[in-house]
Amino acid sequence: MEVINSRLISWASILDDQTREQALTTATLPIIYPHLALMPDAHLGLGATVGSVIPTLHAVIPAAVGVDIGCGMIAVRTQYAVKDLPTDRKRLRQDIEHAVPLSAGHYNRRFTATAVPRLAELRRMAANARFDPGQYAANWELQLGSLGSGNHFIEVCADEADTVWLFLHSGSRGVGNKLAQRHIAEARSAVRSRHIVLPHPDLAYLEEGTPEFDRYIRELRWAQHFALLNREEMMDRVIQQFESWTGGRVREAERINCHHNFTAQEQHYGKTVWVSRKGAIRAQAGDPGLIPGSMGTASYVVVGLGNRESLNSSPHGAGREYSRNAAKKTFTLAELKAAMKGIEFRPSEAFIDEIPAAYKPIDQVMRDSADLVRIRHKLRQLVNVKGD
Repeated sequence: MEVINSRLISWASILDDQTREQALTTATLPIIYPHLALMPDAHLGLGATVGSVIPTLHAVIPAAVGVDIGCGMIAVRTQYAVKDLPTDRKRLRQDIEHAVPLSAGHYNRRFTATAVPRLAELRRMAANARFDPGQYAANWELQLGSLGSGNHFIEVCADEADTVWLFLHSGSRGVGNKLAQRHIAEARSAVRSRHIVLPHPDLAYLEEGTPEFDRYIRELRWAQHFALLNREEMMDRVIQQFESWTGGRVREAERINCHHNFTAQEQHYGKTVWVSRKGAIRAQAGDPGLIPGSMGTASYVVVGLGNRESLNSSPHGAGREYSRNAAKKTFTLAELKAAMKGIEFRPSEAFIDEIPAAYKPIDQVMRDSADLVRIRHKLRQLVNVKGD
């Protein structure tokens, strides 16, 4: 841990100058209390740094939550061991690719039996929040159970005892993105109308007691829940395909589902604050958590230690060292295939920007997190599914 100044504390041993400056800029905002916590996976983000924990008094910064509201991880520990699995892992990958819509702009064509009650729950929640999700995305219902692209993934993994886990990463999809974009724009308009001078437009915030703030929180909570149910829906489909592949039922020994792009009201240092975790998970003492590495590297199942200075938080992944454009110019498909040796995946130039070398070493991130979480399991990938 490094105390950069009284308003910024960092756990990142790998931190480039741009990211450091961005975090320092955010920490100057008068609404920050008590300080901004920079996680080990911190890297440059839109307005606010990805991998940061941003506590604010009586206000929320929509861009500090991010456009993929509620993005997070879900994992299921099965009763299977690696030795129990069929050898044809390609079949499982392809079956999952057919069962879950992948890539931006790809959605379901019909409602599955498992999606129906979840959609009913989301409709009730939207009605209680007094808004229509259709104003943001007419097909939002068909988005439930879809993966997206970028760093989102579905994986079959094994831990140190060769126990098989099912693991995936996704958020609130297009409907959450459009909802976020609207409220980021509203925040910019609100600060302009109050003649508030900011160091960056994307640090615009909505203040408690205003209609704009209340609407954002209502709709944000809906989007966060959509993201959580989206992961549940996809996991149920992955389990179905896994069962078909193995010819047996999955007995869930454990299921963990956690956000890493969200805001919540919490008590810290004697005050009630809004804690926005942009690329960070909550890690209160005893909280179960999931910290994925990059494509082809280890992921971790953890438990929170309740570190006060971190505002009970921990990293959400490896964190980028190369931007997507830089990675595409630097690495090759041959290098990606070499990095993924022994893992069943779909080789594609579309995934070059996700090559492990574009990210910080996950094991270093976990060493930096020693006072934030305790490692329960280290996972290695057997099968990887991604969207273009």
